[in-house]
Amino acid sequence: MKTAKPNNIDDYIAGVPEDVQEILQQIRGIIRDVVPDAREAIKYQIPTFVLDGNLVHFAAFRKHIGFYPTPSAIEAFSGELADYKWAKGSVQFPLNRPIPFVLIKKIVEFRAKAAREKLAAGKGKMHSR
Repeated sequence: MKTAKPNNIDDYIAGVPEDVQEILQQIRGIIRDVVPDAREAIKYQIPTFVLDGNLVHFAAFRKHIGFYPTPSAIEAFSGELADYKWAKGSVQFPLNRPIPFVLIKKIVEFRAKAAREKLAAGKGKMHSR
């Protein structure tokens, strides 16, 4: 869906159709609300939030939103994700169905808790990238 390489999440979102921009802004807002201390970045040419490593990625495609919360989150929410196409560390939310924003929030909360526990246990990264 993207043509130019984005420099930041604003650039990325500006490069997708308006109706999809609204969805991406909602996902971005959920992540910001849940993890206000996470840093925004572009990694793998898609929006990424970083909190002691990659927290979650998300991306727009022609027919779906890709959400990449790591394998542990996919496994933890596999029951709630059963109606979606998913793989080891990703899930596809079709654009022709309502986006499950409440589920996205729960997954982000799960990822933030895991990242903070890792940091508290002293297993986190000592520096930011």
